[in-house]
Amino acid sequence: MSVLLEIIATSAEDCAVIERAGGDRIELCTALSLGGLTPSAALVQRARAMTRLPIMMMLRPREGGFCYSPEEFRQMALDLKFGLAVGVDGFVFGCLQQDGTVDERRTAHLVKLAAGRQTVFHRAFDVTPDPFAALETLVELGVMRILTSGQRPTAIDGADLIRKLVGQANGRIEVMPGAGVRAEHVATLVQRTGVDQVHASASGVEVDPSTRANAGLHFGGAQREQGEGHRVVDAVQIAALKHALAVVL
Repeated sequence: MSVLLEIIATSAEDCAVIERAGGDRIELCTALSLGGLTPSAALVQRARAMTRLPIMMMLRPREGGFCYSPEEFRQMALDLKFGLAVGVDGFVFGCLQQDGTVDERRTAHLVKLAAGRQTVFHRAFDVTPDPFAALETLVELGVMRILTSGQRPTAIDGADLIRKLVGQANGRIEVMPGAGVRAEHVATLVQRTGVDQVHASASGVEVDPSTRANAGLHFGGAQREQGEGHRVVDAVQIAALKHALAVVL
Protein backbone atom coordinates (compact mmCIF):
# COMPACT_ATOMS: atom_id res chain seq x y z
CA MET A 1 0.00 0.00 0.00
CA SER A 2 1.36 3.41 -0.97
CA VAL A 3 0.74 6.12 1.63
CA LEU A 4 0.89 9.76 0.50
CA LEU A 5 2.93 12.10 2.70
CA GLU A 6 1.83 15.73 2.96
CA ILE A 7 4.26 18.15 4.64
CA ILE A 8 3.75 21.71 5.86
CA ALA A 9 5.81 24.48 4.24
CA THR A 10 6.06 27.99 5.66
CA SER A 11 8.56 29.33 3.10
CA ALA A 12 9.44 28.88 -0.54
CA GLU A 13 12.70 27.25 0.53
CA ASP A 14 10.68 24.69 2.51
CA CYS A 15 8.89 23.68 -0.68
CA ALA A 16 12.13 22.82 -2.43
CA VAL A 17 13.36 20.86 0.59
CA ILE A 18 10.11 18.89 0.81
CA GLU A 19 10.35 17.87 -2.84
CA ARG A 20 14.00 16.83 -2.57
CA ALA A 21 13.37 14.87 0.64
CA GLY A 22 10.53 12.84 -0.87
CA GLY A 23 7.34 14.56 0.26
CA ASP A 24 4.34 14.02 -2.00
CA ARG A 25 2.21 17.12 -1.36
CA ILE A 26 2.59 20.48 0.40
CA GLU A 27 0.33 22.47 2.69
CA LEU A 28 1.48 26.09 2.42
CA CYS A 29 0.84 28.46 5.31
CA THR A 30 2.55 30.95 7.61
CA ALA A 31 2.59 31.35 11.41
CA LEU A 32 2.50 27.65 12.19
CA SER A 33 2.88 28.48 15.88
CA LEU A 34 -0.59 30.06 15.61
CA GLY A 35 -2.04 26.99 13.92
CA GLY A 36 -1.25 28.18 10.39
CA LEU A 37 -2.44 31.33 8.63
CA THR A 38 -2.88 32.39 5.00
CA PRO A 39 0.45 32.79 3.20
CA SER A 40 1.28 36.11 1.56
CA ALA A 41 0.80 36.63 -2.15
CA ALA A 42 4.55 36.73 -2.72
CA LEU A 43 5.07 33.52 -0.76
CA VAL A 44 2.42 31.70 -2.80
CA GLN A 45 4.02 32.84 -6.05
CA ARG A 46 7.53 31.89 -4.96
CA ALA A 47 6.36 28.53 -3.59
CA ARG A 48 4.71 27.71 -6.91
CA ALA A 49 7.95 28.56 -8.69
CA MET A 50 10.04 26.37 -6.36
CA THR A 51 8.27 23.02 -6.66
CA ARG A 52 6.31 20.76 -8.98
CA LEU A 53 4.53 19.14 -6.03
CA PRO A 54 0.84 19.85 -5.45
CA ILE A 55 0.38 22.88 -3.18
CA MET A 56 -2.57 23.18 -0.81
CA MET A 57 -2.93 26.84 0.16
CA MET A 58 -4.19 27.70 3.65
CA LEU A 59 -7.12 30.13 3.88
CA ARG A 60 -7.19 31.32 7.49
CA PRO A 61 -7.16 35.08 8.06
CA ARG A 62 -6.47 35.00 11.81
CA GLU A 63 -5.73 32.80 14.78
CA GLY A 64 -8.24 31.86 17.48
CA GLY A 65 -11.31 30.03 16.22
CA PHE A 66 -13.11 29.59 12.93
CA CYS A 67 -16.27 31.72 13.03
CA TYR A 68 -15.32 34.58 10.75
CA SER A 69 -16.70 38.08 10.31
CA PRO A 70 -18.11 39.06 6.91
CA GLU A 71 -14.93 41.02 6.13
CA GLU A 72 -12.68 38.13 7.16
CA PHE A 73 -14.62 35.81 4.88
CA ARG A 74 -14.34 38.26 1.96
CA GLN A 75 -10.59 38.18 2.51
CA MET A 76 -10.59 34.36 2.39
CA ALA A 77 -12.50 34.40 -0.88
CA LEU A 78 -10.10 36.93 -2.41
CA ASP A 79 -7.10 34.89 -1.29
CA LEU A 80 -8.65 31.81 -2.91
CA LYS A 81 -9.10 33.64 -6.19
CA PHE A 82 -5.47 34.74 -6.07
CA GLY A 83 -4.39 31.14 -5.45
CA LEU A 84 -6.32 30.03 -8.50
CA ALA A 85 -4.63 32.68 -10.62
CA VAL A 86 -1.11 31.59 -9.66
CA GLY A 87 -1.74 27.87 -10.03
CA VAL A 88 -2.06 26.30 -6.59
CA ASP A 89 -3.68 22.88 -6.57
CA GLY A 90 -6.08 23.21 -3.67
CA PHE A 91 -7.26 25.12 -0.63
CA VAL A 92 -7.36 24.36 3.08
CA PHE A 93 -10.03 26.05 5.17
CA GLY A 94 -12.59 25.55 7.91
CA CYS A 95 -15.64 27.69 8.56
CA LEU A 96 -17.78 27.10 11.65
CA GLN A 97 -20.87 28.59 13.21
CA GLN A 98 -20.67 29.99 16.73
CA ASP A 99 -21.94 26.65 18.08
CA GLY A 100 -19.05 24.81 16.40
CA THR A 101 -21.08 23.19 13.63
CA VAL A 102 -20.01 23.47 10.01
CA ASP A 103 -20.92 26.77 8.36
CA GLU A 104 -22.60 25.22 5.36
CA ARG A 105 -23.21 28.40 3.38
CA ARG A 106 -19.63 29.63 3.56
CA THR A 107 -18.12 26.19 3.02
CA ALA A 108 -20.28 25.67 -0.06
CA HIS A 109 -19.22 29.08 -1.38
CA LEU A 110 -15.52 28.28 -1.06
CA VAL A 111 -15.99 24.87 -2.69
CA LYS A 112 -17.74 26.58 -5.60
CA LEU A 113 -15.03 29.26 -5.90
CA ALA A 114 -12.35 26.54 -5.92
CA ALA A 115 -13.69 25.51 -9.34
CA GLY A 116 -12.77 21.86 -9.12
CA ARG A 117 -9.45 22.28 -7.29
CA GLN A 118 -8.91 20.18 -4.18
CA THR A 119 -10.71 21.38 -1.05
CA VAL A 120 -9.66 20.43 2.46
CA PHE A 121 -11.61 21.10 5.65
CA HIS A 122 -8.86 21.50 8.22
CA ARG A 123 -8.76 20.78 11.95
CA ALA A 124 -11.66 23.10 12.62
CA PHE A 125 -13.33 19.70 12.18
CA ASP A 126 -11.81 18.66 15.51
CA VAL A 127 -13.94 21.09 17.51
CA THR A 128 -17.26 20.21 15.89
CA PRO A 129 -19.67 18.83 18.53
CA ASP A 130 -20.65 15.82 16.39
CA PRO A 131 -17.85 14.70 14.06
CA PHE A 132 -20.01 12.07 12.35
CA ALA A 133 -22.68 14.62 11.47
CA ALA A 134 -19.96 17.06 10.36
CA LEU A 135 -18.52 14.45 8.02
CA GLU A 136 -21.90 13.91 6.38
CA THR A 137 -22.33 17.65 5.96
CA LEU A 138 -18.93 17.97 4.28
CA VAL A 139 -19.72 15.08 1.95
CA GLU A 140 -22.95 16.81 0.91
CA LEU A 141 -21.08 20.08 0.33
CA GLY A 142 -18.56 18.45 -1.98
CA VAL A 143 -15.44 18.87 0.17
CA MET A 144 -12.71 16.51 -1.00
CA ARG A 145 -10.76 15.88 2.21
CA ILE A 146 -10.87 16.25 6.00
CA LEU A 147 -7.73 16.91 8.03
CA THR A 148 -8.24 15.63 11.57
CA SER A 149 -6.50 14.52 14.72
CA GLY A 150 -9.56 12.55 15.74
CA GLN A 151 -10.55 15.42 18.06
CA ARG A 152 -7.52 14.74 20.27
CA PRO A 153 -4.26 16.69 20.68
CA THR A 154 -2.42 14.28 18.37
CA ALA A 155 -3.55 11.97 15.59
CA ILE A 156 -2.14 8.87 17.27
CA ASP A 157 -4.25 9.70 20.35
CA GLY A 158 -7.30 10.12 18.11
CA ALA A 159 -6.68 7.00 16.01
CA ASP A 160 -9.83 5.19 17.17
CA LEU A 161 -12.11 8.02 16.04
CA ILE A 162 -10.16 8.45 12.82
CA ARG A 163 -10.70 4.76 12.04
CA LYS A 164 -14.45 5.19 12.59
CA LEU A 165 -14.51 8.27 10.34
CA VAL A 166 -12.69 6.37 7.57
CA GLY A 167 -15.30 3.64 7.81
CA GLN A 168 -18.17 6.11 7.74
CA ALA A 169 -16.66 7.99 4.80
CA ASN A 170 -16.46 4.77 2.79
CA GLY A 171 -14.62 6.53 -0.03
CA ARG A 172 -17.06 9.45 -0.30
CA ILE A 173 -14.57 11.87 1.26
CA GLU A 174 -10.88 11.48 2.10
CA VAL A 175 -9.81 11.38 5.75
CA MET A 176 -6.23 12.48 6.47
CA PRO A 177 -4.74 12.31 9.98
CA GLY A 178 -2.54 15.16 11.16
CA ALA A 179 -1.12 16.66 14.39
CA GLY A 180 1.98 15.31 16.04
CA VAL A 181 2.63 12.73 13.32
CA ARG A 182 6.15 11.33 13.70
CA ALA A 183 8.25 8.62 12.11
CA GLU A 184 8.28 6.46 15.23
CA HIS A 185 4.52 5.90 15.17
CA VAL A 186 3.33 6.77 11.65
CA ALA A 187 3.17 3.13 10.54
CA THR A 188 1.07 2.27 13.60
CA LEU A 189 -1.19 5.22 12.86
CA VAL A 190 -1.79 4.05 9.30
CA GLN A 191 -2.41 0.46 10.37
CA ARG A 192 -4.82 1.47 13.14
CA THR A 193 -6.83 3.87 10.99
CA GLY A 194 -6.73 2.44 7.47
CA VAL A 195 -5.83 5.81 5.92
CA ASP A 196 -3.85 6.16 2.69
CA GLN A 197 -2.35 9.59 3.42
CA VAL A 198 -0.87 11.45 6.39
CA HIS A 199 -0.05 15.06 7.20
CA ALA A 200 3.04 16.11 9.17
CA SER A 201 4.90 19.30 10.01
CA ALA A 202 8.42 17.77 10.16
CA SER A 203 9.52 21.00 11.80
CA GLY A 204 13.02 22.06 12.75
CA VAL A 205 14.46 25.33 14.03
CA GLU A 206 16.93 27.65 12.30
CA VAL A 207 18.63 30.32 14.41
CA ASP A 208 18.80 33.96 13.30
CA PRO A 209 21.66 35.55 15.27
CA SER A 210 20.59 39.14 14.60
CA THR A 211 18.90 39.52 18.02
CA ARG A 212 21.83 38.12 20.01
CA ALA A 213 23.23 41.51 21.06
CA ASN A 214 20.11 42.25 23.13
CA ALA A 215 18.81 38.88 24.23
CA GLY A 216 16.41 40.45 26.72
CA LEU A 217 14.09 41.53 23.91
CA HIS A 218 11.89 38.91 22.24
CA PHE A 219 10.27 38.95 18.81
CA GLY A 220 8.18 35.79 18.73
CA GLY A 221 10.86 33.26 17.87
CA ALA A 222 12.17 30.32 19.85
CA GLN A 223 14.76 31.53 22.36
CA ARG A 224 18.30 30.27 21.79
CA GLU A 225 21.65 31.39 23.20
CA GLN A 226 22.79 32.27 19.67
CA GLY A 227 19.64 34.30 18.87
CA GLU A 228 16.01 33.66 18.05
CA GLY A 229 14.97 30.58 16.13
CA HIS A 230 12.34 30.28 13.44
CA ARG A 231 10.54 27.27 12.06
CA VAL A 232 11.90 25.47 8.99
CA VAL A 233 11.09 22.09 7.51
CA ASP A 234 13.46 19.26 8.44
CA ALA A 235 14.55 17.01 5.56
CA VAL A 236 15.79 14.33 7.96
CA GLN A 237 12.34 14.00 9.52
CA ILE A 238 10.71 13.80 6.09
CA ALA A 239 13.09 11.05 5.04
CA ALA A 240 12.38 9.16 8.26
CA LEU A 241 8.63 9.44 7.69
CA LYS A 242 9.01 8.19 4.11
CA HIS A 243 11.12 5.25 5.30
CA ALA A 244 8.58 4.34 7.97
CA LEU A 245 5.69 4.53 5.50
CA ALA A 246 7.55 2.42 2.94
CA VAL A 247 7.27 -0.64 5.17
CA VAL A 248 3.52 -0.29 5.83
CA LEU A 249 1.76 -3.34 4.39
